[in-house]
Amino acid sequence: MNEYDARDILLASEVIADKQTVQVCLDRVGRDVSAVLHDRFPLVLPVMGGAIVFAGQLLPRLDFPLEFDYLHVTRYRGKTQGGAVEWRVLPGKSVSGRTVLVLDDILDEGETLHAIRQKLEEMGAARIYTAVLADKLIDKNKPVKADFVGLSVPNRYVFGCGMDAYGLWRNLPEIRALIAD
Repeated sequence: MNEYDARDILLASEVIADKQTVQVCLDRVGRDVSAVLHDRFPLVLPVMGGAIVFAGQLLPRLDFPLEFDYLHVTRYRGKTQGGAVEWRVLPGKSVSGRTVLVLDDILDEGETLHAIRQKLEEMGAARIYTAVLADKLIDKNKPVKADFVGLSVPNRYVFGCGMDAYGLWRNLPEIRALIAD
């Protein structure tokens, strides 16, 4: 894929949530997370690589002390359809006995977040909270629900704000959807 292909992807998409809408959602999620976790000294674990933008914008909105690490698990590998869960990096800090806040870009079918929750429980986390920038509205039950949600998005392939389209456009400040997906 080259620069022209990347620009074609952008042209074949439409804005679902503009930059201002995303910022308002981040403010609300920051307040909601702070209200619940302000006295828990949580370990915050963004899911690489999609949650990097969400984490980078949410963390300054949290008004309490926390520890930070990350984990890396994927199902997409640059494609628009999810496959098997692939663990790339587990947290370096111990989660045993800890309150953990997992940050992810999107709750799609819920398979990845469900696998993360199970793994952290196996590793001894005392309490696991999850926050996602976007929750996709799909016509099936998900194995997990997020505790904190920025916004709901339609059942389309979305990208921007850390989410990618074919490995591209994570850097967009808005959320877009492919027109023909």
